[in-house]
Amino acid sequence: MNAVNRLLIFVFVLVATVGFSQSTSEKLKREQDRLEQKINDTKLLLSKSQTNTASSLNELKVIENQIVFREQLLKNYDNQIRGAELNVQKKSLQISELSEKITELKKQYKLLLIYAYKHRNKYGKLMYLFSSEDYYEAVKRQKYLERISEIQQKQFLVIQQNQALIKKEIDAIEKEKKYKLSIMSEKSKEKAAIELDRIKQQEIYVKFKEEEGAIIAQLREEERKKVVLRDQINAAIKKEIAEAEAKRKREEEARRKAAAAAAAKNPTTTKPEETREAETIAFEETKESAKLSASFEGNKGKLPWPVDKGSITEGFGKNPHPTLSNVYTNNRGIDISSPKNAQVRAVFDGEVTSVLNIPGAGKVVIIKHGNYRTVYSNLKDTYVSVGSKVTTKKVIGSLLSTDKQNMSVAHFEIHYVSGSDVTCLNPTLWVSH
Repeated sequence: MNAVNRLLIFVFVLVATVGFSQSTSEKLKREQDRLEQKINDTKLLLSKSQTNTASSLNELKVIENQIVFREQLLKNYDNQIRGAELNVQKKSLQISELSEKITELKKQYKLLLIYAYKHRNKYGKLMYLFSSEDYYEAVKRQKYLERISEIQQKQFLVIQQNQALIKKEIDAIEKEKKYKLSIMSEKSKEKAAIELDRIKQQEIYVKFKEEEGAIIAQLREEERKKVVLRDQINAAIKKEIAEAEAKRKREEEARRKAAAAAAAKNPTTTKPEETREAETIAFEETKESAKLSASFEGNKGKLPWPVDKGSITEGFGKNPHPTLSNVYTNNRGIDISSPKNAQVRAVFDGEVTSVLNIPGAGKVVIIKHGNYRTVYSNLKDTYVSVGSKVTTKKVIGSLLSTDKQNMSVAHFEIHYVSGSDVTCLNPTLWVSH
């Protein structure tokens, strides 16, 4: 393999390596943007709560979330700094290798120029061809001369390209160094912010320790409300399933009677036109429902949040209490702390099947998406009614708030219906992060 081909392979590997590094860097920057957005959301919630002297558990959870996001951001910064250092090392090595290759290419190019100079006379080239012993040798010599000329041009272009590449790499190194310095500065700011968050967190811990008895009583009341909410939601979905099943049986019975009557009038016809049309309509409705289910499933992990801004302050399933040891709460969905009276929106296309008013949980909206149901509770106002068709991100209501807090909490659930069975799903696996 000649030097030119070796260099071309080297350049190809270099470009591929740079492309991989850029992909990793872009991924880290996207993650940085995501974390910064989450921190901005928590800062917004905390800034509003500071206007109120009464701290809340939700505020404490938001602070904890903010600390977690900031720590994740610090790790992201560390990864970006390490990436920048590795890029500088790689680019420095690449510049050194390119410089060596260019030196070698220049030597070869010099020899080619000397050869071209010695054979610059067109008559010399003709004599070189005419001195061939036969026609085939002359053809070979002609191809040899053409190849020499081609190599000469290629050598010149490769030298030019790699000189430009070296300059580009040097510029990239300077850019990486500046970027590393800016990231290190941001890292220092985040460390200081985490310390302030921890001080605030500790202050609230101490306050809640003094009010432990009241907190336990409040927790028991909230758990009681959760049970009421769970039973009401279950009853609403079961009622919907029962009504759908009863409707299906009525339609089947009506089709059976129509078919029997038609058969009695015309024994040669097994299925009247009206019956076939009814079956077609029923089949199309079933197919539409299945299509919506498949579409909902296909968007798992990509569904929008039920509120525009917020922070998850209680996850799905068993959650440890933030201040009481060995105390846990159980959640059939997720709780999202949001700005006061924030608007709530549908996470996917569907049809409203229930609008409930539950004491202690405000109003509740249930939306059907094929075999799936999404549940939105703790609403103050609702802007939809049973039978309303909704689209993704359509506003369906606004959240309740208490007099003592400047936050509202959206409770969101996802259920899967299979026959008469209803299964609670973890919403964090379905909404985008």
